[in-house]
Amino acid sequence: MDIEPGDEVGHVHQDVSGGWLRPAVFGAMDGLVTNIALIAGVGGSGARAHVIVLTGMAGLVAGAFSMAMGEYASVETQNDSVRAEVQVEREELSRDPSAEKAELVASFVRMGLTRETARRVAEEVHAIPSLALRVHINQELGVNPDEQPSPWVAAGSSFLCFAIGALVPLIPYLLGFARLVAGLLAGAGGLFLAGGLAARFTTRSWWRGGLRQVGFGMIAAVAAYLVGALIGIGAG
Repeated sequence: MDIEPGDEVGHVHQDVSGGWLRPAVFGAMDGLVTNIALIAGVGGSGARAHVIVLTGMAGLVAGAFSMAMGEYASVETQNDSVRAEVQVEREELSRDPSAEKAELVASFVRMGLTRETARRVAEEVHAIPSLALRVHINQELGVNPDEQPSPWVAAGSSFLCFAIGALVPLIPYLLGFARLVAGLLAGAGGLFLAGGLAARFTTRSWWRGGLRQVGFGMIAAVAAYLVGALIGIGAG
């Protein structure tokens, strides 16, 4: 039975194009680790709770805007690069279509098609200029020029997830708990949850993903705490 465009084929893939998933995961992890390290460093220096909260909130705002702007610039630069390559390919197809067709045949042969089948497919593809352009870009760059990630989506998801992640280790302080260990435990719980949720998009087990992120956070927290303790001792 022939499958028409739009027909269901029995399974659905997750969105792995990088539009929102990568910046969301990166933003949440970065927010958690950044503020866990910040409160560990400031707390290690002997600062009071209100100073820790002030530092953490400043880190949340600064980090969220930095992440969002960085994601926007990164994705927009990537998209501009793809658009430039599309223009180069369009000019090549117009200037020397025979050479481009031979290049496509060779690409299909490397994928495992027989040369005769590859030639027939290339002929059919090149009969439609817009299709030829998409196929060449996909084969040569590994991207779909019609499905590029949105820089606004990347920036927004990064901003939101960084802010949420950075807020987690501050929650005990905002609820009136003034002990550093409470903030660090909240941050560790947030890292475990975020790592477990991220693992659902992969083949990694949720508990292993969670423990990995807790381990990364512990390394940052210990390093920052030691720096804060040394500076605090020196300042005293």
